[in-house]
Amino acid sequence: MNNIKNNKAKDIHRNRLERVLVVDDERDLLQLLRKVISKKCGCEVHIADSGAEGLELAANRMPDVVLTDIKMPGMDGLEFLRRLKELDPTITTLIMTGYGTIEMAVRALKEGAYDFFEKPFDNDRIVHAVERAIERTRLLRENRQLQQKLTSRQPGMEFVGRSKKLTATIELLSRIARSPATVLIRGESGTGKELAARALHAMSDRADRKMVIVNCPALPEHILESELFGYKKGAFTGADQDKDGLFLEANGSTILLDEIADIPVSIQTKLLRVLQEKEIQPLGQTATIKVDVRVLASTNQNLEEKIERGEFREDLFYRLNVMTVTMPSLAAISSDIPLLAQHFLELYAREYDRPDVEFQPEALQCLLRRPWKGNIRELQNTINRAVLLCRDNYVTPADLIDPEAGESLAPFEGINHSSCLLTMTYKEAKQQVVENFTRSYLSHVLTDSKGNVSAAARSCGMERQALQRLMRRYGIKSSSFR
Repeated sequence: MNNIKNNKAKDIHRNRLERVLVVDDERDLLQLLRKVISKKCGCEVHIADSGAEGLELAANRMPDVVLTDIKMPGMDGLEFLRRLKELDPTITTLIMTGYGTIEMAVRALKEGAYDFFEKPFDNDRIVHAVERAIERTRLLRENRQLQQKLTSRQPGMEFVGRSKKLTATIELLSRIARSPATVLIRGESGTGKELAARALHAMSDRADRKMVIVNCPALPEHILESELFGYKKGAFTGADQDKDGLFLEANGSTILLDEIADIPVSIQTKLLRVLQEKEIQPLGQTATIKVDVRVLASTNQNLEEKIERGEFREDLFYRLNVMTVTMPSLAAISSDIPLLAQHFLELYAREYDRPDVEFQPEALQCLLRRPWKGNIRELQNTINRAVLLCRDNYVTPADLIDPEAGESLAPFEGINHSSCLLTMTYKEAKQQVVENFTRSYLSHVLTDSKGNVSAAARSCGMERQALQRLMRRYGIKSSSFR
């Protein structure tokens, strides 16, 4: 069965209609649901009158959504659900229940079912649920495909993403990696400038030697100079022995001057000599030492403006700016956010021993809508916190905010989507607006009630059961707000 699963998974969503499987021991209900769903959802619908037959169909047809009765002869709905998840955990399951089986339906929800319906049910509600379930499966399977791409990256290149801008940046790094040319790496904070430098070194002829990284702003001027160029015994008070500098340590290798814009002008002059003459002069020594070092420099500041203010030497700028690589902001490669998020999820799931944790589809949508001023570093920190603190095995939208930092769901749920909505049909756009409003509204009332469902229901004038149904429909859990 595993071989069937692996082979069938390869053609998921490749030029085919979405597939829905309905499993129930009532033949009339099967025929009715097949007619309604195929007509209103435009799906390919398969039916089975037992759990065993349903499992065989699922293995061969790989459905996107399964509707199943909870109480059937032979294999019941709970066992069917468990075996279906073993076959393909991305299949979204909807449970149909009769009188007296609500408790079993609740158990099914705890075991991974997406929603449940009591018989008799409204056809329009079933159709709406199937449409949402199809979208959920699509997101989960896209997420899985992104996961698989993580293993196909070029050795030495630890970038995660497939956007055009990132691909072009990686191609540029590959082309200049084997050159000895000095490279200036520019970009906003958190865009991966150090990662680019490491990639350049890893693909260069110097990769067998350790790369030296200097955090320029972290060292005071007098210490930075002695660290970079070294000193002779007696050069200054406390210099009781000779010390090799970082340039000498990087001889035959690569040195990264991180945030070079913060280097004092006095040291900039000495750096210029290193770049021009390929030699250093340790403090307290008259003779110079030849070095073979490839220099990489990074900055998130505007060097041209610093030159105008007299804070950065123009001649040094041109020596550094032999080749320029500009790292794209996360906003410029937003299509890579799901892949990056999954990468960080797996990273921290291993670190915190939480192998079963995964994103709710709504959480991925929240990540795509959120502005990332801190770029990839902010995204990484957000996923780190979410994996560590999420209560269940699902990262929800509520897990992606930090109340201690004054964040709330509202700014991310209320972003204007008018440009996106215009690309949808009226029905799709209306559904999206209603869904966004409902999620935001429920999040607000549950935040105010600190996760108390009864209090939240009273505040919005609803019955507790009605509020719970809405919460189940949108995958919102009260525990996330306590």
